[in-house]
Amino acid sequence: MERLISVCLWLILALHLVLRVAGNAEGDALNALKNNLADPNNLLQDWDPTDINPCQWYNITCNSENSVTRIDLGNAKLSGKLVPDLGLLSNLQYLELYSNNISGEIPEEIGNLTNLVSLDLYLNALTGHIPVTLGNLRKLRLLRLNNNSLTGQIPMALTTIETLQLLDVSNNQLEGDIPFQ
Repeated sequence: MERLISVCLWLILALHLVLRVAGNAEGDALNALKNNLADPNNLLQDWDPTDINPCQWYNITCNSENSVTRIDLGNAKLSGKLVPDLGLLSNLQYLELYSNNISGEIPEEIGNLTNLVSLDLYLNALTGHIPVTLGNLRKLRLLRLNNNSLTGQIPMALTTIETLQLLDVSNNQLEGDIPFQ
């Protein structure tokens, strides 16, 4: 009987640890973003990596299952780089990082955010190509990448997003034909 109780206690502890790690995956992804951004206005100061759930953090919105659905950091004077970890936020619908000074490339992993409805990265200092993986965003309605320093062509994969209502890639250094009709 003691052995059974001991085994049950170990199973409960193991399950608790697994759930804690799984529950904090979104927090870890957001913390990776925080660690790659300079935040002169301290908007991210309450983003505590020891919290099990980031749903109480400023500028983060979650659904009823406590999963992150919105990051709202537009016009926040942030600088630094986006991180591939953002692609782990599987329920994210709105990524609002417009009008900052974020540089570097748009991570291909953003294409994993299949629930994304709005991707607003305009008025930053982003470089590189528009990732072809953004064509995976089948629920996307708004894609604003204007006023950056993006190069290359507009990916043909974007033409397959039937829900896309607004695409703005103006004021970049793009080349080639516009693939939309």
